[in-house]
Amino acid sequence: MNALIQRFTGAAESGESLPLQALAILKQVALPVLGIAAFLLLWGLLAKQVDTSLGSFPGPASVAEQVKNLYQEHVAERAKADAFYERQEKRNADRVAKDPNYVPKVRAYTGKETFLDQIGTSLVTVMSGFLLAASFAIPLGIAVGLSKPLNEAINPIIQIFKPVSPLAWLPLVTMVVSALYVSDDPFFAKSFVNSVITVMLCCIWPMVINTSIGVSSVNSDWVNVGKVLRLSPLKNIQKIVLPASIPAIFTGMRMSLGIAWMVLIAAEMLAQNPGLGKFIWDEFQNGSSSSLSRIMTAVLVIGVIGFLLDRGMLMIQRWVSWDKSQAAR
Repeated sequence: MNALIQRFTGAAESGESLPLQALAILKQVALPVLGIAAFLLLWGLLAKQVDTSLGSFPGPASVAEQVKNLYQEHVAERAKADAFYERQEKRNADRVAKDPNYVPKVRAYTGKETFLDQIGTSLVTVMSGFLLAASFAIPLGIAVGLSKPLNEAINPIIQIFKPVSPLAWLPLVTMVVSALYVSDDPFFAKSFVNSVITVMLCCIWPMVINTSIGVSSVNSDWVNVGKVLRLSPLKNIQKIVLPASIPAIFTGMRMSLGIAWMVLIAAEMLAQNPGLGKFIWDEFQNGSSSSLSRIMTAVLVIGVIGFLLDRGMLMIQRWVSWDKSQAAR
């Protein structure tokens, strides 16, 4: 919508005629709509031609039905949880009335996670791992970009570990966490810690590389201005290096977040950790008549969330960047 508004105002300022301006805006709206409509039509036609052991491949109508069913299941499960806590509160109130010295015990509801719950679990996991990686990778990338000796020392390590799939680390991460994260009452579940560390490992390298490239490519004239003004190292980074490097930094962050989202789903399937990946695997193992349509629903939701995460990063980049044209892509 912002792009359309900018297109409208820009055309008006440049003196472009209203018919041409309206046609340009219509193309921006109509072409994506036509593309989506063509995809849905082709999907619906081809789905009927594919028969599996569980029935026909799900089409758009089946997925739409499952979206409704999954939401209703979520509402029903929340109603069960509310009823559970109400009964527990009533029992505790009765016990306290009979025995004022009784300390009420509050137990958490242990019903199964719904589809919406697992979406929330995956989002919390991916953002936790992403933010942890950013807090480490961006400062390291700045240091590497500013120091050629440090770049030469660290670059071989980056090149060795960059091609390694994060899923290859998953067994090692699981073993290390099981050995070191020992507690009778852990603050975070081990499955959550395993997933977060796996996500973090896949996020680090693109951010380090893109940040270091952006920092090392800062305009030499701007660097000289910092020297003339005798800025301290921290002020130089704050006033010159970071603003000039934001496009490259956010490119690395967008790449990392997209990779992290893909890796997380695979890790959840492989390790059976809570989240969308586990939901897909459970439905695959379930083998019911609705399993295929539920899996397809999850696939579409994963794609939509990935798109929204990328758009969200673009919005943040536009907010913090001094060059709005670069952030509008």
